[in-house]
Amino acid sequence: MRYFIEIAYKGTNYHGWQLQPNAITVQELINKALSTVLKIKLNVVGAGRTDAGVHAKQLFAHFDFETDFNTNELLYKVNSLLPSDIAVLNIFKTIDDAHARFNAKSRSYEYCIHFGKNPFLIETTWQLINKKLNIDLMNKAAEILLTFTDFKCFSRSNSDVRTYNCDITNAVWIKSGNQLVFHITADRFLRNMVRAVVGTLIDVGTEKITIEDFIEIIKGKDRRNAGPSAPAKGLFLTRVKYPKNIFINE
Repeated sequence: MRYFIEIAYKGTNYHGWQLQPNAITVQELINKALSTVLKIKLNVVGAGRTDAGVHAKQLFAHFDFETDFNTNELLYKVNSLLPSDIAVLNIFKTIDDAHARFNAKSRSYEYCIHFGKNPFLIETTWQLINKKLNIDLMNKAAEILLTFTDFKCFSRSNSDVRTYNCDITNAVWIKSGNQLVFHITADRFLRNMVRAVVGTLIDVGTEKITIEDFIEIIKGKDRRNAGPSAPAKGLFLTRVKYPKNIFINE
């Protein structure tokens, strides 16, 4: 039987989601906790991977286990073995061929900026001090993302992917008080893509580059022409959406 688990974590202390030979990752700790409780070696498959320092409010992973278990009891036991900055929020039974990565219809991210210095947000926001941004220009540039599909210019160099195409359905900056949050949703994202998009949109906001420059950067398909990647600590994976028919209601 196949199960999906819903996970949330603060990524500050981890070298990303995916297993690494010489660094601690979220996937490694999830594997260990589940394997200990279920008394069988398990390796969960995630919906995607987040880089070192990136957070997740919602990420799904799947695993196979041949017998039924008490969901609430498993949640309690697994969470008791996990550190305080990682939580398993829920467990769902799915159809046998459901896949956490390949069945995902869309993924949503938020990038959080705080204007000024706040010690309580130092690990979860990019703090900008004495920097003014033209948010109207940034939103005009963000809207342009929806008119393109090839985002090679925002992909990490030498990425091993078959295509650089992504269908972005939402991209907007929303300011509230001293907080500025970028919301973006697409069917898929390239490695480092959101942070590269944010860094380039910041260049638009500081008027270092124009809207026309932004368009030419996308058309040029060269990472060297885009802006620097925004710091990992401000990035959150917030939602992974699936078709309802892969879940088994009991």
